[in-house]
Amino acid sequence: MKIKTINFKNVRSTNDIAIKLIKKNKTQPTLISSKKQTNGRGTMGKKWISQKGNLFISIFFEINEKRVNFKQFAIMNAIILEKLISNFISKKVKIKWPNDLLYKKEKICGILQETIIFNKKKYLIVGIGINTNINPKNKSFPSTSLKNIINKNIDNKKILKKIQNRYEKLLIEIKTFSYKELKKRYKK
Repeated sequence: MKIKTINFKNVRSTNDIAIKLIKKNKTQPTLISSKKQTNGRGTMGKKWISQKGNLFISIFFEINEKRVNFKQFAIMNAIILEKLISNFISKKVKIKWPNDLLYKKEKICGILQETIIFNKKKYLIVGIGINTNINPKNKSFPSTSLKNIINKNIDNKKILKKIQNRYEKLLIEIKTFSYKELKKRYKK
């Protein structure tokens, strides 16, 4: 299933844009990216430090919780991104459940899942922040960037395309496979 892409230079939050689009009945599966966020969000109301040069995206699509529920998506999203980033940098990345990815105990990625109901349909919004080229300074946790790990500049467009391709595949798979089957496929 094809995912539409929308790119911005500067937004408050890519998840906020996703919510606005859904409320305007623009509900085709969509990936929103921005070069900068001024009010990125993390889980439990925490702020996501969004420094220009890193990757900020949100993907949204309709979900049928009889097939895959919110918690199951949280597991799959973490596994998808862990594998994608590990393969991209050829180094092992670990999941700090349920929504962070770490390299040697330093945060490189955060995932924020939200749902919204519109016209009696439920939509999942997956916000993803990846420290690709800059590691933000945060007193709450140590962080790093993909650039620091592999010592070379990261092309955000390449990672963005890989994420888009993986989620397009997921949208097809969730119509075909049970959650149990999906989980097995993703753990490989």
